[in-house]
Amino acid sequence: MKSSLRIVTGCFLIAATVAVFYSCQTNVKGEEKETAKVTVVATLLPAVDSAGIPGDKYGEAVRYGQELMYNTAYYIGPEGINGKYLGNKMNCTNCHQQGGTKPFSFNLMRSHEDYPQYRAREGHVLTLAERVNNCVTRPHNGKPLPLDSKEMVAFLSYFRWINSFVPRDKPSKGVKNLEVVLPDVAASPGRGEQLYVQHCARCHGKEGEGQLRSDRVTYTYPPLWGKYGYQPGSSMHRVIKQAQWLKANMPYDKATWDKPFLSDAEAMDIAAFVNDDSRHPRPDVKNFDYPHKEEKALDYDKGPFADTFSVARHKYGPYQPMIDYWKSNGLKASY
Repeated sequence: MKSSLRIVTGCFLIAATVAVFYSCQTNVKGEEKETAKVTVVATLLPAVDSAGIPGDKYGEAVRYGQELMYNTAYYIGPEGINGKYLGNKMNCTNCHQQGGTKPFSFNLMRSHEDYPQYRAREGHVLTLAERVNNCVTRPHNGKPLPLDSKEMVAFLSYFRWINSFVPRDKPSKGVKNLEVVLPDVAASPGRGEQLYVQHCARCHGKEGEGQLRSDRVTYTYPPLWGKYGYQPGSSMHRVIKQAQWLKANMPYDKATWDKPFLSDAEAMDIAAFVNDDSRHPRPDVKNFDYPHKEEKALDYDKGPFADTFSVARHKYGPYQPMIDYWKSNGLKASY
């Protein structure tokens, strides 16, 4: 039975803020005068109004793309009515919350204008369609959508439409993940397990199995590891990357981006526990990417590495000494 589309965009529209700072400058006569320096502060991404989707053929594609974001498994999952492309029953909106429009939640509102772009993980320039298929094949453990398929056209149409809400005349915040302060100690799966039991197991299950809906089409709360979880190589499999997402979004009923529930260190520890491969099996993959080791994300734990640090250090940190090492060797650390 088809699930109803739930669109919760929230109230994210905040007026632009202009901060004025005064500084003293010396003119040619040696006199100091006070001048105003105007700095435009980034505004939060605006809300998306689905009522504005056009009523033409393009609008039909946008609506289907929106449906695919919220009900991915229903349409193209293992038992999908329009194709069987996914290897699990998760939906795009499990990570790209609110159909990719929620700030600080792997937001997709700028994706249409940001691609094609160079991706270090693949080592070449990717189109947006190729990036969509990365998600289909990695977190969803599936097979690529045909580039000319109705589903791919719908995804791209939807991304173009939500991109139309992004202001062009001022910077926006919420496109990238919320930053975390990297602790001076390594992230701990042991501490993370205690936090997981306390805050996460009620939804995602003691064994990270998630909660299937009663119709078994998809999940109310997705699995975090196991046969039907995301693959190694997915962004969520990196400790820093997942911690940034957790800080802004979890627990779902307690955290907001501006009032996180978890501390930075707690988010890192939970991500370390969830991604502890020694305890939590995942779908098997043979290609771990990053063909150029000097471009490899710092929290990516598959070698070879461009530094002398161990697999465990890349997995759990502490990361600041690694960042300092990269900088001293003329390399830019990314994470």
